[in-house]
Amino acid sequence: MEPQITDSDLSEQIKAATKDSHVRAENTELMLSYQRGRVTLQQYKLLLCSLYKIYEALEEVLDCNASHDAVAPIYFPQELSRLPALRSDLQHFYGRGWREQMQVPDAALAYVQRLQQVGREHPEYLVAHAYTRYLGDLSGGQVLGRITQRSLGLQDGEGLSFFSFPNISSPKLFKQLYRSRMNSITLTEEQRRAVLEEANTAFQLNIQVFDELQECVSCVSETEPAVRQRHTPQTQSTAADVGVCEPLQGSLSLMPRLLRTLLGVCVLLAVGMVYAF
Repeated sequence: MEPQITDSDLSEQIKAATKDSHVRAENTELMLSYQRGRVTLQQYKLLLCSLYKIYEALEEVLDCNASHDAVAPIYFPQELSRLPALRSDLQHFYGRGWREQMQVPDAALAYVQRLQQVGREHPEYLVAHAYTRYLGDLSGGQVLGRITQRSLGLQDGEGLSFFSFPNISSPKLFKQLYRSRMNSITLTEEQRRAVLEEANTAFQLNIQVFDELQECVSCVSETEPAVRQRHTPQTQSTAADVGVCEPLQGSLSLMPRLLRTLLGVCVLLAVGMVYAF
């Protein structure tokens, strides 16, 4: 029998509290583009790097707080841990020296810092991060896995371990169990409000990446023709001459592609979070 979920349950309250963030993530142009299958190998590799750092931090703080009253009920390392899968995928694409080749966007590092802070100061907030990330990946993983496999032509599941949860036989039943366990956690009213706010923070940490990179890409798009001209033999213009944004001066010929790659990461992260609900 399915557990009864009411509006007073934490899982339903998180869903309601993050509704606006959910809508914003769901309706971004870039997310819709990804759902149409527009993903490159470089985007996917950078996504894996970002997710590795995020889950490295999340699973470390969950392990450290496994006995905490607000963490123990939703602590499922055997079923949910993503690090082994991410290590496998990264080694597939980068080889044995994958750690030295990882590139991690600043936004992912900001997420890591927040997780570490929460683990030290407010372990009960981890409920929001674990729910948003794990159930997002579990719900949207199958869809994202198929899109990625089709877009990149990956064979036999190679490089797609992240989307697989081999220790969960029924995602639907597991999500019901997870929500039931989460709803059993005892929180004061103040703690509950803080957890709801933290769930929005989890969304915003990803959406802010999209917003920041979108601004940079807009700047680069406007100046890209001039940048290309700058690199022809007939041109001696400086970055200032072509109006390139200050943060993007240096390695100009590489930055447009890099920024587009980072944007792909934002989309992938947002898609997973949208499917959480």
